[in-house]
Amino acid sequence: MMTVSGSRLRTILARVGAQEDLNFLLTNRLPRRLATRFMGWFSRIEQPLIRDLSIATWRLFCDVDLRDAQETRFPSLHAAFVRALRPGARPIAADPALLTSPSDAILGAHGRIEAGRLFQIKGLPYPLAELLGGDLALARAHEGGCYATLRLTAGMYHRFHAPHDLRVESVRHIWGDTWNVNPIALKRVEALFCRNERAIVRLRLAEGGHAVTLVPVAAILVAGLRLGFLPEGLALRETGGRTIPTAAPLAKGAEMGWFEHGSTIVVLAPPGFALCPGLNVGSILRVGAPLMRLPPLPGSPGR
Repeated sequence: MMTVSGSRLRTILARVGAQEDLNFLLTNRLPRRLATRFMGWFSRIEQPLIRDLSIATWRLFCDVDLRDAQETRFPSLHAAFVRALRPGARPIAADPALLTSPSDAILGAHGRIEAGRLFQIKGLPYPLAELLGGDLALARAHEGGCYATLRLTAGMYHRFHAPHDLRVESVRHIWGDTWNVNPIALKRVEALFCRNERAIVRLRLAEGGHAVTLVPVAAILVAGLRLGFLPEGLALRETGGRTIPTAAPLAKGAEMGWFEHGSTIVVLAPPGFALCPGLNVGSILRVGAPLMRLPPLPGSPGR
């Protein structure tokens, strides 16, 4: 077995720390809002040379797989970011006892919601009520429930889908910053998800009438969140933070909206839900994959 001396280990750790410092500096100490607005403009340029160079650079630095995209060519980098998938590219777990992943993602912090707190990484809690924009009643409704943090990288499929047959009850947009949500930033910025722009999407499942909440969180270089079930022409950022009631029915796997770059979705379930066995921090999920198990219906055998 190869051993590493104490001095060599310290050198390696220092190098890793320096790389993290550089990553954090480049992605969080630059003018985040300005960079985000610029990226939102630049990514939409449809000039062929700029488009081709942009997509090639994106694919060079990110793990991008466009083989399951509905289109084979894109007019701009933005169009590639928000690409739709060809039919059948994401099989949806049909079992009504399962809440499925709303997005392609890497599973981050997850577990039981206790004392009104979640964790963004191990050892770094943050208050659920703050994530929910100060909604204490909604936070209490999820106390003792289950949560899962789903991180979408820049190269992943950026659309998100209904995790069950459901009705969207309301949406509330919360203005915020655009911190990077990568693991390095999560280790260094307290309550990061509570700082960033986000939406509170309240759902009512057809199975058992359970109330589930999705919190899509925007990040640096994200030009916005789009929710396809809202009335046409309604811009989230122009709603002034008020709660928008809806009654949009969505079938399991139906498209809900999209990010315009990589980001995060925090899934909040009420008591009785449990993360599916075999899932751990770092697990790779795809839209429609099992994420949580619902509690048994009253009078039915355990699931």
